[in-house]
Amino acid sequence: MALPNQVRIVEVGPRDGLQNEKAVSTDAKVALINALSGAGYQTIEAGSFVSPKWVPQMADSGDVMAAIQRRNGVTYTALTPNLKGFELAMAARADEVAVFGAASEAFSQKNINCSIAESLERFAPVIDAAKAQNIPVRGYVSCVLGCPYQGEVPLADVVRVAKTLFDMGCYEISLGDTIGVGTPLAAQRMLAAVAKEVPMEHLALHFHNTYGQALANIAACLPMGVRVLDSAVAGLGGCPYAKGASGNVATEDVLYMLAGMGIETGIDLDAVIQAGHDICQALGTKPRSNVSLARLATRATTSTSE
Repeated sequence: MALPNQVRIVEVGPRDGLQNEKAVSTDAKVALINALSGAGYQTIEAGSFVSPKWVPQMADSGDVMAAIQRRNGVTYTALTPNLKGFELAMAARADEVAVFGAASEAFSQKNINCSIAESLERFAPVIDAAKAQNIPVRGYVSCVLGCPYQGEVPLADVVRVAKTLFDMGCYEISLGDTIGVGTPLAAQRMLAAVAKEVPMEHLALHFHNTYGQALANIAACLPMGVRVLDSAVAGLGGCPYAKGASGNVATEDVLYMLAGMGIETGIDLDAVIQAGHDICQALGTKPRSNVSLARLATRATTSTSE
């Protein structure tokens, strides 16, 4: 199959990334989202309306979404695990909401103390409320290529959860390799299996780079017809199940690879590099993007030699 001409990048750094980093100020989050808004994205995950008891890094999501400078053409999304979260997201003027399911029974039990079936039942009121207000709902499926608790996850479970979320009304299903253990052929097999039940145009990939496989996995899946990729600026978000390991694949690295493949994204790589550099300064860390580190080093060398 031929490569796509264009891919939509869903920027998950401000939510999925920062929720796995040490807390930063509301102002730093707002500055990050504003910088990303000007870079050419269509979709930015701006916050999460979960209990601050469980995810204290996202406690100020309402304040963040109230303060950002919204741009026409940019969809600002929020994670909403339940009806209360949905109501808070609507008060914060989220354009889209997301629900988060797992393909692993062990992961579901450990993380939210209920079965996969029970977790999906909890999403029904959220999806119904969203439909009533014409708010699109995105569905995440975690552990599609492996689980930190049970190891291998049967493909049949991945397909079942993805199809259930799609049938419930999620317009797009993001398939997440939560612990980043997937390799290219496994990623292809997983995507092919899900695409038999959920049309490819409604699927997205959310690959983590814990074992350094994310770009290879994306490259292997692109010829199969997938057109939406999740990534995080500066590679924000470590892997909580592999201490010290990277988490989300870095947007900068994905953009560089796609450009080299002749695939358009509409996103300004230099603007993303700068945004990543600035949020990492606020975090007191360095970007986990190879492209960002290379470009910043080149920039430093050039300015020194002038």
